[in-house]
Amino acid sequence: MVFASLEFLFLFLPVFIAAYFLMPKKPLKNALLFCGSVIFYAWGEPIYVLLIIFSMILNYVSGIFIASSKSIFTKKLALLLSITINLGIIGYFKYTDFIIDNINNIFNLNIAHKNIPLPIGISFFTFQILTYVIDVYKNNAKVQKNPVYLGAYIFAFPQLIAGPIVRYQTVAEEIVDRKVTLTDFNYGLKRFMIGFSKKVLIANNMGFIVDSILEHDPSSYGAVGGWLAAIGYTLQLYFDFSGYSDMAIGLGRILGFHYLENFNYPYIAKSITDFWRRWHISLSSFFRDYVYIPLGGNRVKTFRWILNIFIVWFLTGLWHGASWNFVLWGLYYCILLLIEKLLFKKLNLKLPAFISHIYTLFFIIVGCILFRQENLKLIPKMIYGLFGGYGSGSYNFLLYVQVVHVKYLIALIAGIFASTPIVKVIQKRFGNSRTFSVISDIVIIALFIFSIGFVVSGSYNPFIYFKF
Repeated sequence: MVFASLEFLFLFLPVFIAAYFLMPKKPLKNALLFCGSVIFYAWGEPIYVLLIIFSMILNYVSGIFIASSKSIFTKKLALLLSITINLGIIGYFKYTDFIIDNINNIFNLNIAHKNIPLPIGISFFTFQILTYVIDVYKNNAKVQKNPVYLGAYIFAFPQLIAGPIVRYQTVAEEIVDRKVTLTDFNYGLKRFMIGFSKKVLIANNMGFIVDSILEHDPSSYGAVGGWLAAIGYTLQLYFDFSGYSDMAIGLGRILGFHYLENFNYPYIAKSITDFWRRWHISLSSFFRDYVYIPLGGNRVKTFRWILNIFIVWFLTGLWHGASWNFVLWGLYYCILLLIEKLLFKKLNLKLPAFISHIYTLFFIIVGCILFRQENLKLIPKMIYGLFGGYGSGSYNFLLYVQVVHVKYLIALIAGIFASTPIVKVIQKRFGNSRTFSVISDIVIIALFIFSIGFVVSGSYNPFIYFKF
């Protein structure tokens, strides 16, 4: 089940919220959250819901064993087993055919694919589970002895299938005792509607443009079509994922949870380093705290520090998908970050803010090409086409693929403006005005209703991050 579906909006969500607020006691609310989230996941993944239940039991037992054991060796052994099994699950479901492909290519074999269906959101909920057992081991979080409470954390449907990655320590107190105020409920509802509108009105329309253009060879659409697709995908990727994060944060707030922000206007960044402080914050901080720092971070010699960064970005790329383009995308950012941290720093290079912004956006857009195109042979052709290698392209081609439409132009312009903090600045300036507040609420509700119309009409409605 996805948030941008009629089943979720008009069946699951209203029934669940009504039942949730009718529950008189917090333990019952957690039990309902656990059971409701199981139903939510089982709606689309009836078999793989057993996989998450297994993961919950495994990590519940691991946490109890780690917390109760007095031996450092047994604590480490329990942690190692938990990490190995959790990563082994991802490896089996997500990377088996990828490994087979590479073995076949290297040794000229013909091993058959297993064609294992990928459980939705497996990378998100597995990394989230890992934060729990690792934090218990490090004494950064108290062990949860109530399996239903731990299940409510792991299964919580707002962030179960596409993040953000919620660390147990950030919601541990709210799992046990949380309150929902009218202010929180109102904020959560509006945040959900904003995220829903971003997803349906901007991301989906950009997705149609991108897919319509890129299903053709780069030589067909030229520079104009190439840049339109590249910029469109840059916007689609952001509004698809940030829209989902908004919906998750909003739903969490309605239920009494305060999830941390996952995006902070990444496209206004003035460096690649700044971009990764703003983009997918929960994933960036996961790799920083659970991989980079344990490897030694920047407290080691230069060669080892470079190796640490390489490992982090290799894994970051691989986390996104079982394809070499994702690894290439991760190493691409590894190189850019090393250039900034080593070369720029050594030369004391400080570019003007405008130039810094343009340079950052340029490399972000090129990076999105690496992220989008799994066929490595087409990547050089796409980049070559951006710089006029196949000519400027033609208006007739854009007409042919049916992307010349006022709704796509509006979505493109709206996406560009909404990726900046312009609305936030206006809200800060006029937020205390009752008139502004009323107008703002009317606009949000209108956009939400309009978005529902798109869903009802069966418009193009993919979710990019579900496959991760």
